[in-house]
Amino acid sequence: MEIRELIGDIILTIVMVVSTVVLVMRFWQDLTIAVAATLMMLSLGGLLISLSMKIVSLERSVAQRERTMRVNMEEMGKTMSARYDTTVSHIEEIVDGLSRRMYR
Repeated sequence: MEIRELIGDIILTIVMVVSTVVLVMRFWQDLTIAVAATLMMLSLGGLLISLSMKIVSLERSVAQRERTMRVNMEEMGKTMSARYDTTVSHIEEIVDGLSRRMYR
């Protein structure tokens, strides 16, 4: 995953952290609470970015599995068609043989 894909999430995380710091510093004016709230927002933002990366990874995995299954289904269809044709020709040979015996 490229950093360009995460720019929106990173900007939103930065806005979230800055707004948290401003909010906490405005109301309580305590550095410990401000730092704790900032770290909490950073971890929440990191969690959201991590979740986004995992979802993209899962989407790619599902797409790859879908392609693999499609190829396997096509191969299976060709194999079944060949078996069907072989079975039909074999049955036709048997029917022709029985027809010849009956008319002799």
